[in-house]
Amino acid sequence: MKQRVLITGSSRGIGKAIALKLAKQGYDIALHFHRNHAAASETLAELENLGVHASCLQFDISDRAAAKATIEKDILAHGAYYGAILNAGISRDTAFPAMTEDEWDSVIHTNLDGFYNVIHPCTMPMIQTRKGGRIITLASVSGIAGNRGQVNYSASKAGIIGATKALSLELAKRKITVNCIAPGLIETDMVADISADLVKEIVPMRRMGKPSEIAGLAQFLLSEDAAYITRQVISVNGGMI
Repeated sequence: MKQRVLITGSSRGIGKAIALKLAKQGYDIALHFHRNHAAASETLAELENLGVHASCLQFDISDRAAAKATIEKDILAHGAYYGAILNAGISRDTAFPAMTEDEWDSVIHTNLDGFYNVIHPCTMPMIQTRKGGRIITLASVSGIAGNRGQVNYSASKAGIIGATKALSLELAKRKITVNCIAPGLIETDMVADISADLVKEIVPMRRMGKPSEIAGLAQFLLSEDAAYITRQVISVNGGMI
């Protein structure tokens, strides 16, 4: 049986790049999306054209009941995941004195609660296979260093880093590695408004990263070559920090 990997937020952006990269390596994919049916359908077709089995899961990662029910149904139908990659997330940037309760709550409940809502229903089935596994979370340089206008986002991503490190300790004896990728500025819709001049000012390499450069690291962390790597936060940021 092929190894299956769940990737949240994989209809576009970094998640899609990871899904396509892994599919080319022969992994079956559990594709996840929230609202964008058109993008999910397009990505699903691309995955199937690569000759892998891909299932399509729709839920809001901040909705605990929906995430649990959908993931458990997929596992029942296709078996436990070998890998789970927590990529989906949101940002709602504003200066903290002007930040509304909803701007705080929506980011925390989506990004940080999403860790529990997605990873928790995956964990016990992964353990029960007795074959090990891989869990990868996506944080941000903002979760390591903080960033003005992103107190909510930085808090959520710092929380993901802490949760990743703690979970890695619990699962290490099960041969399940738990690591975190912390991207810098990557060419996605989330940073589309950032000017080229600002990028050159704040990124020593003077360019944004490519989604494929995150996908390459995710592929390595899923591989057997990475079996002794756990509890790590690896930042891909062009020298920002």
